[in-house]
Amino acid sequence: MSDSGINIKNKRASFDYEWIEKYEAGIKLYGTEIKSIRGGKASLVDTFCRFHDHELYVENMHISEYEFGTYLNHEPKRSRKLLLKKQELKKLEKKVREKGHTIIATRLYINARNLAKVQIALARGKKEYDKREDIKKKDLKREHDRLRKI
Repeated sequence: MSDSGINIKNKRASFDYEWIEKYEAGIKLYGTEIKSIRGGKASLVDTFCRFHDHELYVENMHISEYEFGTYLNHEPKRSRKLLLKKQELKKLEKKVREKGHTIIATRLYINARNLAKVQIALARGKKEYDKREDIKKKDLKREHDRLRKI
């Protein structure tokens, strides 16, 4: 990660999904979109990925319109193409066809070469009891850390 400090996370993803594999993907953007991202005006809430003609697209990613953009400004919630290697795309497409697997965007950031990157994860949805178990573990860890400081 670079010094730009742009690191937009999908905090809900780790609570709702069990991550199986993570990938780093480039993203095809318009000029006004990258300017908005560098301004920190993007959201990954309810973001997921979908295959269309053997290409991977990220859906529901909200990138606010650039305030100094003119009539050439972008649509905030348009589908954006993700750039991955062909072998990775084939592997992901095969895995997504299995029941219960999906691809979610977990993080959007600017790397050291000033390129926008999206971290995606092949994931499986958690059941309600899995979520309760995670909450218990976090509470126990927090309590243990609190007692350790005393």
